[in-house]
Amino acid sequence: MPVELINNYVCLIPLCPLVASCSTGSFLFLFPEATKNLRRPCAMFNTLSLVIAMVISLVSFWKQAGTHSIEQHLWTWIPKSDFRLKIGFLIDPLTLIMSILVTTVGIVVMIYSDSYMCHDSGYARFYGYLSLFTASMLGLVLSPNLIQIYFFWELVGMCSYLLIGFWFARSSAANACQKAFVTNRIGDFGLLLGILGIYWITGSFEIFELCDCFIELDKNGAINPIFANMVALLLFLGPVAKSAQFPLHVWLPDAMEGPTPISALIHAATMVAAGIFFIVRIFNFISILPPTMYTISWIGGVTTLLGATLALVQKDLKKGLAYSTMSQLGYMVLASGVGASQSALFHLITHAYSKALLFLGSGSVIHSMEKLVGYSPARSQNMYLMGGLRKSMPITGITFLLGALSLCGAPPLSCFWSKDQIITETWLYSPYLGLIASTTAGFTAFYMSRIYLLTFEGDFRANRTNSIVFDTFFPSKINVTSWGGTQPESFLRQTNNNLISPIGIKQRKVIKATDLGIVPTSQSEPVFEKAFQTPSELDLIYPQEANLSMILPPIILAIPTIFSGLIGITSVEKETSIDLPFDWLISLVSFSITNKYFQNLTETLISSIPSLSLSIIGFSISFKIYGHSNRIVDRTEFKDSKNKHILNNFLLHIRNWSINKGYIDHFYETYFVRTLTLISKIVLYFDLWIIDGFINGTGALNIFGGESIRHGKTGRISQYLFGLIIGTILLVSLVVDFPIPPLP
Repeated sequence: MPVELINNYVCLIPLCPLVASCSTGSFLFLFPEATKNLRRPCAMFNTLSLVIAMVISLVSFWKQAGTHSIEQHLWTWIPKSDFRLKIGFLIDPLTLIMSILVTTVGIVVMIYSDSYMCHDSGYARFYGYLSLFTASMLGLVLSPNLIQIYFFWELVGMCSYLLIGFWFARSSAANACQKAFVTNRIGDFGLLLGILGIYWITGSFEIFELCDCFIELDKNGAINPIFANMVALLLFLGPVAKSAQFPLHVWLPDAMEGPTPISALIHAATMVAAGIFFIVRIFNFISILPPTMYTISWIGGVTTLLGATLALVQKDLKKGLAYSTMSQLGYMVLASGVGASQSALFHLITHAYSKALLFLGSGSVIHSMEKLVGYSPARSQNMYLMGGLRKSMPITGITFLLGALSLCGAPPLSCFWSKDQIITETWLYSPYLGLIASTTAGFTAFYMSRIYLLTFEGDFRANRTNSIVFDTFFPSKINVTSWGGTQPESFLRQTNNNLISPIGIKQRKVIKATDLGIVPTSQSEPVFEKAFQTPSELDLIYPQEANLSMILPPIILAIPTIFSGLIGITSVEKETSIDLPFDWLISLVSFSITNKYFQNLTETLISSIPSLSLSIIGFSISFKIYGHSNRIVDRTEFKDSKNKHILNNFLLHIRNWSINKGYIDHFYETYFVRTLTLISKIVLYFDLWIIDGFINGTGALNIFGGESIRHGKTGRISQYLFGLIIGTILLVSLVVDFPIPPLP
């Protein structure tokens, strides 16, 4: 099929899911009962529309990969002589790679959602939101100018608001979607100012045109460098919020209040990917501004380290993965800041499939846990209530392990290659940033292996426990054996420390911490409520593997998680680059090129030994703490009480730092939210007492004066004539100067 004919159908890539979303929404609004009864056909229709978009993306990519050509199809929107704005779509390798990523991840999420959301009353509405979300992201990646990008940028933000708050009846979900919306408005306002600033400089919104124009103006010295860097940083403020970079990252962990399939879509291919895509799209513009690149690199470095430290001791399974996403997005921004935009895009692709796999696996775990411990996220997503799930959920456990090892940087899985490229480029740019990137790799291996070990290894702790776990790195082992039934009731309650809560209560007894051999961390002694139930009354239930529609998507995603990293390896000959699957497949045809390719793989593995060693250290520490089969962990004992006290205090500080989200939310609450609330109250009182007081006082004065005059109007002519005469005499006395007789 000719390339020109294929390109004529590229507009269907965002149009197919958009039509599906509008159709589902219209039928749901006009015929709600009929749509609910036909919700499976609605889901199939939305999924089929995205399949069509994926097929067009794959065919277009295959045709374009050989030529690497760039084409634009534009239509005039505002046809004025002095200002002409066009809309349309842009076809280049970056656009088609992103469209493939969005459609493939979107399809597996839709297949997965059929079972995950089957019992939800908003099933059809959920699929309508999903199609609108993917259509918005596809429209963004196909946009040829900044105005069109900004339009779809806002549409992506609106869809995230709808999906994060999908269960809006829960106050936590309502607050989370509002937090995400408000935080992103800050970044979007900066993006809008940056777009206006770039038009002020170049007089164009077209991406390639403005980049070329800006480069030419910069060579001629016709641009104020301070203003240019300010505009570039304002443009970067949009990706800071959208891709959850410090300090606008606070919305991302709270976004876990939405359904788990949405978490997979947001963290893999849509919202957070939009910011990285935008940086890569305008990279030619920002790359010639060293202060901007320096700022971007350090924001990415701080974000990647901060996200890793915040993920270290999270109890919530989804929030641990959310902070992992934040850290990996920091890697991508860091790579863009050091000039390695291709490495950033490479890691975006490999991370997307690995993280989608992890979130869908976590969704299967949560879906199974909800049947045992209830529908409270505090229970169903608590990793301390899990354990041993690999035995009862083998497929989910194996696929989850692949995704976790990929993020840990284990070769030959996909994220190893992309992360190693970023770490290498970072060390060449700055030793300090290189140290941050390498250290974060060790932290990543620690918290990802911790998540896997707590969730899938050991013994299942929700209906039987042999230990009580403090929320620290080194929880104390307590020899208390207990059994529970299947009712979602509390088993243990501690007043000062957080313990795991198995199910089932038969008899309660209040005991002291010292009776269990626990040394309290605070001066006040914690009190426990202990439940006793005889083994003969056991009715233990374990999680079970999900059905096919929830198992198949992780299996599909495991394939790119294993192999997608191999297509981004740079060849030995620097003139040629294997950055596209088409080139990679061609290189495998020739035996000589294949030998060079595998030779380069060997060199890459050798150069990655330092970062790989840090990952191994992180994994070893995690396995030492959480890798025991019969208990979660033993506290490390030290003969020197002083060293023990110092280590425990240090670990306690790290635990508090992670649990309290780095105190950043508290800082915002104290210095921003309360300040804005105080200013709002002052403005309210000023409006009530000054503005409204002045207006109300004027009205009251008019009423009082009118009432006074009304009482003086009796209707008698003689009184009016008397008043007229008195008034005339007073006026004449003021105007005429009467002589004053001298005093005798």
